[in-house]
Amino acid sequence: MSTKTSIEWTEQTWNPAVGCSKVSPGCAHCYAEVMARRLKAMRVKGYENGFRLTLLPRRLEEPIRRKQPTVYFVNSMSDLFHEEIPDSYLRQVMAVMRQASIHTFQILTKRAERMAEFLRLEKPPRNVWVGVTVENRAHGLPRLDALRRISAPIRFVSAEPLLEDLGEIDLAGVDWVIVGGESGPKARPMKREWVLNIKRQCDEQGVDFFFKQWGGWGPDGKKRSKKHNGRMLEGRTWNAAPRPVASL
Repeated sequence: MSTKTSIEWTEQTWNPAVGCSKVSPGCAHCYAEVMARRLKAMRVKGYENGFRLTLLPRRLEEPIRRKQPTVYFVNSMSDLFHEEIPDSYLRQVMAVMRQASIHTFQILTKRAERMAEFLRLEKPPRNVWVGVTVENRAHGLPRLDALRRISAPIRFVSAEPLLEDLGEIDLAGVDWVIVGGESGPKARPMKREWVLNIKRQCDEQGVDFFFKQWGGWGPDGKKRSKKHNGRMLEGRTWNAAPRPVASL
């Protein structure tokens, strides 16, 4: 079902599929896996299989029924381009997004090559933003090349959890970068200089920058709750983001 969310860079989540499998270090402490197991224990509908990939076609038309323009994060509890989601189902999801044109849909994946290949033939409508996770150099940065091959009104990057300094980044073709640290009991630290390196390059290359959170480790290198570490970077919050298509 589509639900309100505490994720700062979107408004609601829509999960026509749930469950996933790990593909890179960014997946190690997946928040969705922990949440899915909790929802299964609570016997919440749709999570009978826990975190095993499950298609939920009964949820497909939820955005069509909503009449208030909304920014949706698609598959916050999965990866829309997981290898076990058939192309036929992806086409159904795309058809819903095309029909629900008053909304803005944000798709984020770690399976960038599959997304690029699918959207080469199935061009996304103008209300769909496409993004990739870039958590490190080895696994994350190569996804940018796949992202650039996609024709979309907004291309974005989620550097969360940011696990190391990304070095020099080619942000050509990228409109928006989100940066955040990992949270939870096993959170890995994110260093201030890693974040500032990305912020500097966004400024130099004309890319919107959104600082989501410090996560489980503060800028002082001390571990504490995500709430107490907050969202301040260099004394302020950074919330720049492209405008949803509904407001254009």
